[in-house]
Amino acid sequence: MPARALLLLPIALGLATPTLAQTAQDMEAWTPTATALRANAAGISLPQTVGGLSLTKSGEASNGGRAVDNYAQYLSQDGAVQATFYVYMPTYADASLAAYMTDKAIMERFGDKTRRTAYQSAPVDGLPQRAIRAVYDDAADGALTTAAGFVHAGRWIVKIRVTGPTDRRKNVLDGLDAMLASLQVEDKASLHMTAPAHFAACPASDAGEARLTPAQDGAPALPHSVRIPRDGKDRLCLRGAVETADGRYDILQQTGRRDGAIIVPVDDSGTLLAFDPATPGKGYQLSIHMVGQTDLYGTYDKVPSPRQIAAILDGKDPQTAQAQAIVAYAATGEATMQPGRAGRR
Repeated sequence: MPARALLLLPIALGLATPTLAQTAQDMEAWTPTATALRANAAGISLPQTVGGLSLTKSGEASNGGRAVDNYAQYLSQDGAVQATFYVYMPTYADASLAAYMTDKAIMERFGDKTRRTAYQSAPVDGLPQRAIRAVYDDAADGALTTAAGFVHAGRWIVKIRVTGPTDRRKNVLDGLDAMLASLQVEDKASLHMTAPAHFAACPASDAGEARLTPAQDGAPALPHSVRIPRDGKDRLCLRGAVETADGRYDILQQTGRRDGAIIVPVDDSGTLLAFDPATPGKGYQLSIHMVGQTDLYGTYDKVPSPRQIAAILDGKDPQTAQAQAIVAYAATGEATMQPGRAGRR
């Protein structure tokens, strides 16, 4: 299962999804202007010098040539404060979940002394509540302050990470706040209002084993939008948890909707499993979402048990050894469907 790894360096969360075959519409990820850096497909720009930080390099974190997974690195003059500006296109885009999964990764990476001291909505490009702003103090046994901002614009997620020594906390926060304030989104209407995720406990659910039925009559249709509120617009509940060889993952659904979609976020890049009601009373269709790619499977007669979900995540479930179809997205949003094949995860 592909995942975006938390780098051991203190600068940022890295991006490490596997490279897909290039699409016919390859494009340059970034265009520098005299004063700014523009993510071409997303129409999102940031100044080359902002908040005491200056651009040092930019490129594609993965999926080279497809411009769906892009980064730019910024440094203070002395190199002590470091920032990374990510613009990427997960096929399940949700700033609230990106913030939540990044929060989990930061807490796990930087140890028990790490304190979350801010976690709330913030403005972007003059519009209120278009970002989530998070601050973490006493990271790495008190050595670091790290901060993050998350934005959902159209098909794209923007993540900004700024990290520096604890005695440079003000510079870290100034850098993050200046980046959020200076972020330019050409299509302002595409900016989603967002807020931190809130969770309640779900009612008890059926834990029995589910059976997967492959789709009939050829390849399945293009994936539809998973029917669950995003960007913190409604409360989610914890249906349970999955323990795998790589970690523990939450099973989430919309509060008060026993018949709604079920999601299992895997990493901070938007990798997740989705079990979406196929049609009323017809079971749940499985799709696995990543940066620029969705893998499509058949339909389970009910939501799989935590044991089955763990086997899917670990690549040990014989029912999902091979996706029925793989949908690869270009930065333009154009989708290309390929037959499924074993060994994709």
